[in-house]
Amino acid sequence: MTTSLENPVLAGSKPPEELFERIADDLYQRGYSIIPAALPPALTTRLTAYAREAINFDPAGIGRAGQYHQNKFVRTDEICWIQGTAAVTTAWLNWMNCLQAYLNKRLFLGLFSYESHFAHYPPGSFYKRHTDAFCGESNRVLSTVCYLNSNWSQDDGGELVIYPPATPGEAVSVTPLAGTMVIFLSEEFPHEVLPARRNRFSIAGWFRVNNSTAQRVDPPR
Repeated sequence: MTTSLENPVLAGSKPPEELFERIADDLYQRGYSIIPAALPPALTTRLTAYAREAINFDPAGIGRAGQYHQNKFVRTDEICWIQGTAAVTTAWLNWMNCLQAYLNKRLFLGLFSYESHFAHYPPGSFYKRHTDAFCGESNRVLSTVCYLNSNWSQDDGGELVIYPPATPGEAVSVTPLAGTMVIFLSEEFPHEVLPARRNRFSIAGWFRVNNSTAQRVDPPR
């Protein structure tokens, strides 16, 4: 039998459509959404424990395929891609698949797939201002970030800073507190992660469209 933790949206309850509707409205009106306590608490707790105890991280890089390389001037975090091989990561992907289906129905975005990874920022780590869309490509449509840090205060640093294109001088700062979810248009919103003063964990992900052609298969990452 599937438990509510293994499949927190689909087992015994309807998807949280009020939450999804709020995200869709935010995206339509301003291009980004910030939702505290978005995930079910049990799922947040299990994802946090899994990130801290059960996986190995590798140094993060920038670029894709032949252009991929590490650049510690730009970013110093470490990552682990999510494959859905554990019950808790399967639950995470199920939750995001439900969100994908809702956004496609409501906003007609044509989202085709979702990729995500755990991210760990050791004390002092950062990711300088950037956009999530690769140069010359437009397959990443929506960026998502979900935080896995309990009892996080402003003194701990590590804020996500988003720069809305319509008001670039009015940056939006997000404290990386457990359960908070941020979603924004990948191509339009530059953003950065400020240096953290303690270990900082999150899940970063991207909803993508399918840019495959007869000559080239669009890989998931």
